Amino acid sequence: MAACGMTRERPYLLDVTRLVSRSWTRRLSTGIDRVCYAYLERYAGRAHAVVQHRGVARTFDAPGSDRLFELLLGPDRRFRQDLVGFAARHLSRARAVLDGGDALYVNVSHTDFDLPSHQRWVRQSRLRPVYLIHDLIPITHGELCRPHAVARHRGRVTGALRSAAGIIVNSHATARDLAAFSKAQSLPLPPTLPAALAGAPLAAPRARAPIAEPYFVCVGTIEPRKNHMLLLQVWLAIAAQLGRETPRLVIVGQWGKGSGAVREALRASPALQRHVTVMDRCPDEDLAGLVSGAVALLKPTLAEGFGLPLVEALRLGTPVIASDLPCFREIGQGVPTLLDPEDAHAWTRTVLGFASSTGDPERRRQLAMMPSFAPPTWDDHFARVEAWMERLPVSLPAPWTLGHRPRATFESSRVR
Repeated sequence: MAACGMTRERPYLLDVTRLVSRSWTRRLSTGIDRVCYAYLERYAGRAHAVVQHRGVARTFDAPGSDRLFELLLGPDRRFRQDLVGFAARHLSRARAVLDGGDALYVNVSHTDFDLPSHQRWVRQSRLRPVYLIHDLIPITHGELCRPHAVARHRGRVTGALRSAAGIIVNSHATARDLAAFSKAQSLPLPPTLPAALAGAPLAAPRARAPIAEPYFVCVGTIEPRKNHMLLLQVWLAIAAQLGRETPRLVIVGQWGKGSGAVREALRASPALQRHVTVMDRCPDEDLAGLVSGAVALLKPTLAEGFGLPLVEALRLGTPVIASDLPCFREIGQGVPTLLDPEDAHAWTRTVLGFASSTGDPERRRQLAMMPSFAPPTWDDHFARVEAWMERLPVSLPAPWTLGHRPRATFESSRVR
């Protein structure tokens, strides 16, 4: 890859397509975005930047990569203006076709590796792709996702299984789902590394909670899979019992696809309007204060691959009430209170207990266990990833047929 200056100092190609798109549209960061930023901070200066657009992947030389990394790690307010200047100066030197010489191409953003054009580029450029698969939810829980999302994610996972030099997953639960899918589809399973994610380095919380009254917090995009409707049902039941003494529910998350039912429920209920606050534009610098001051973090999601808010809350010493899912059992290390995400009565009882002024035994149990919680760190994550990548074989998987259609049915093995 002499044209792009591949050297020992820059042994990686890092896909930053998602971060460019996020910064251009000024969207707030999601969990996947935070992982992308962690990889960018780790490999800026040691990687060439790759940006995909309309089926074409462009790889930038060292000066172009350094400038793009600098823009992505800088303030958003000038990003559009600066990106136009960047494109005028560097885009003509970016390579759409290259000889990668078995270089490692790292894509941790679920970006476009379902596309035939992407797979052709990887193969023609002689790259060893490493993909991070965050979950298989559109495959294992297709009823919670839009049909387009199901088709695209099935394509991503199939493409990764057929072409990756290696696959990183965020939990052993995701690894089990991936292995089950590969077996069900009679697809090869590349070397797979479960490596826990560390979450964002949240700012130090304020000395005082940002909300005066007792409150619970739920962090995550507002969409059907996150199960916010259960929390609204719980809060209606609590308000009927406690009236003015009802604790506040603070929902932190952007409005996602399929969030209309939550909007309508909030509009239709004066009780919910009194006791529920939605913060759809909460910057990361304010999030630590909200989470650390809460009675507990609530995570009633119906399906999850990892759950960064859970890790971030426990790291801050905030108790967690979450769904009884394999990934939460794995990463929670026995600290959170885990409940059936469809049992509103159990959630109501537990929230009432945590909100009690007399002190709840289950909340006290969590607080007593908090010092034993060992949060994952990015240093540990990257130490595992880099040692594993060094061992990946140089020979690539055999070419695969771009028109391959995976089997239509798959039932994940859900470990309980």
